Amino acid sequence: MKNCVKKIRDKKNISISELAEKLQIGTQKILEIENNIFMPDAIIALKLAKYLQVKVQEIFLLEESDYLETNLEM
Repeated sequence: MKNCVKKIRDKKNISISELAEKLQIGTQKILEIENNIFMPDAIIALKLAKYLQVKVQEIFLLEESDYLETNLEM
């Protein structure tokens, strides 16, 4: 799974510290999400979407390998 957090955040001119403060998580965690090191839980994902004013599906994108791992079709 990949995400577009940084791209959306940059487009909306939102700093890492602002986003972290609004989501009540550390700036390091935002960086880890943006760099696909940490996969947020549903609550953080929904908060991200709400604050960035986009749908969760616009932030988090399944890759072909994600479907193969679970035997689902794209």
